[in-house]
Amino acid sequence: MAPMFVPGPVDVAPEIMAAQSRPMLPHRAKEFEAIFHRAADKARALFGTQARVHLHASSGSGLHEGAVRNFVHQKMLTCVNGAFAKRWYDVAVSNGKQATLLEVDWQAPILPEQVAEAVRGQNYEAVTIVHNETSTGLMNPVAEIAAAVRAASPDTLILVDAVSSLGGAEMQMDAWGLDFVLTSSQKCLALPPGLALAAISDRALEKAKTVENRGWYFDFVRLETHRLKDTTPATPAIGLVYALDVQMDRIAAEGLSNRLLRHRQMAETSQAWAAAHGFGLYAPEGYRSHTVTTLENTPGVDMPALKAFLLERGMRIAGGYGPIKDTTFRIGHMGELTVADVQTLLTAFEEFMGK
Repeated sequence: MAPMFVPGPVDVAPEIMAAQSRPMLPHRAKEFEAIFHRAADKARALFGTQARVHLHASSGSGLHEGAVRNFVHQKMLTCVNGAFAKRWYDVAVSNGKQATLLEVDWQAPILPEQVAEAVRGQNYEAVTIVHNETSTGLMNPVAEIAAAVRAASPDTLILVDAVSSLGGAEMQMDAWGLDFVLTSSQKCLALPPGLALAAISDRALEKAKTVENRGWYFDFVRLETHRLKDTTPATPAIGLVYALDVQMDRIAAEGLSNRLLRHRQMAETSQAWAAAHGFGLYAPEGYRSHTVTTLENTPGVDMPALKAFLLERGMRIAGGYGPIKDTTFRIGHMGELTVADVQTLLTAFEEFMGK
């Protein structure tokens, strides 16, 4: 089967699939606790942190909810320039938070000066930012945004969605001064869906202790107590933890810097091809994703026919998302894919367009 080029779920290596088939262990067994803690500790390198990493049996969206319930009494700012940033805003509002929307055009990045101006003097408890918008193929300058927030409002927590970037683009949680970074298993980590990971700073955890009505399942204080004692309050996703443990070793063997370079090269290959063949690139230059390229269908390609053509060859691409569903399509280049895989896809595109 040829590889998939969608922005998640992605193809999973056979040895990772096999890791899930190991015999189950009781989640309170010392043998499993050792695997659980080992996998979480290995994952810290992906986040660029010495802080704790929590493992959750959920999608990344579950941690959107966990973040707003744990870190915000009432007042927060959500930065929106894509569908998943808007989802975080919707989650905040649905949980009764006073979320102020800082929204810019989807084809523009969130800029540090915009966020600094928005937070200055407002006493926001937290600001949410999506690092890599899966809908638009745009990567926001999180390091610069965080520095601007720290300067303008030092007490404001900085919460980052890295669902489609962690493991495929640089993340330096500690060096950039981030307080909370979340991701999902089915994107750049190339694991099956169902596992979410979150790195939490000390000051964020201390803030959570002061917030009432944190909920139960995503109560980070409760989760931290159990992490230090055993694993989790409720049964974890045991098979996925097995898989994460093995995948962290595979990522270490490749070398994280090599993995990030591979993702950047796949992005550059896709984006150069698109420009050369008359497709617009939705995200502006300098802010384009390393893990998913969103193309404007400028030539008017018959997308259903193209998808059917590719599927006959065992390949899949993704359509557009949300308001840009009918005018764009997306090439996911993340996980275990290589530049050679991307070139195979692009050759098939050319074959279709030449028919």
